[in-house]
Amino acid sequence: MKAGAALLVISLVAPLMLAGDTPKTTITVEVKNQYEKPVDNASVILDFLGSHQITKLGKRKPIHWEVHTNQQGIAHFPPVPYGTVQVQVITKKYQTFGEKFELDSDEKKIEVKLNPPQGQYSAHPPLKPAEPQQ
Repeated sequence: MKAGAALLVISLVAPLMLAGDTPKTTITVEVKNQYEKPVDNASVILDFLGSHQITKLGKRKPIHWEVHTNQQGIAHFPPVPYGTVQVQVITKKYQTFGEKFELDSDEKKIEVKLNPPQGQYSAHPPLKPAEPQQ
């Protein structure tokens, strides 16, 4: 009877222990402008989008980080499980960057080049000035 209970406990605990040993990737994001100069204090947002390995009772564990780049334009993140991540870079004076990346190695360096903002345009012709009241 005791051997059957011990086997039952082992069969229930073993999958939980194996699920905790998922391989992880250390991510570094390097942000530069159009002149290859580092962009400091840029907001770098990382969202973990998918992997079937990170589940708890059928629910995906949400992973979300927001960090800023240092003076060298580099942002470091804690280890993230293998899978798909979305990286967004937001800062003043530059266009917002966003892209998805697949993680499948121990380390991943993502190089981001930010572009200057584009001029605004409109599909409508410019309005004529109002005629003065007489």
